[in-house]
Amino acid sequence: MPPPKNTICLWYDTDAEEAATFYASLFPDSRVTGIDRAPADFPSGKAGDVLVVHFTVAGIPCMGLNGGPAFRHSEAFSFQIATDDQAETDRYWNAIVGNGGQESACGWCKDKWGLNWQITPRVLTEALAAGGAEAERAFTAMMGMGKIDVGAIERARQGIG
Repeated sequence: MPPPKNTICLWYDTDAEEAATFYASLFPDSRVTGIDRAPADFPSGKAGDVLVVHFTVAGIPCMGLNGGPAFRHSEAFSFQIATDDQAETDRYWNAIVGNGGQESACGWCKDKWGLNWQITPRVLTEALAAGGAEAERAFTAMMGMGKIDVGAIERARQGIG
């Protein structure tokens, strides 16, 4: 099968394989699909080292490049993972944060490799799409959260609390 026409390339120092394996274990429709080793020495590695890891995260084709410490991930790029309920939200959030990551605000967290994730319950995106007072209440509730509280968003949508 030919490679996808468009692939997200994510830069890692030396641990793209570890990151890809973690993502594949966490999200449905995710897997490691290949590993390319360096055919010769390069600035941050030796011949035979893992150079590129091909993987899929929730259906999105990616490649992890072990390019060395020159570049870091930033909040300018994130994966947004839609969740259906609090249990799914908790599972992803806790796995990312609990595996060396860190919490942020409004449903954002960062994994131990510095990649940013938005763990976003569908109830929140639906509330924001509804517009008007419902969207304003849900947005105001979200602004005070780290991990999104599905029940609090549902109450805010209804104007309760």
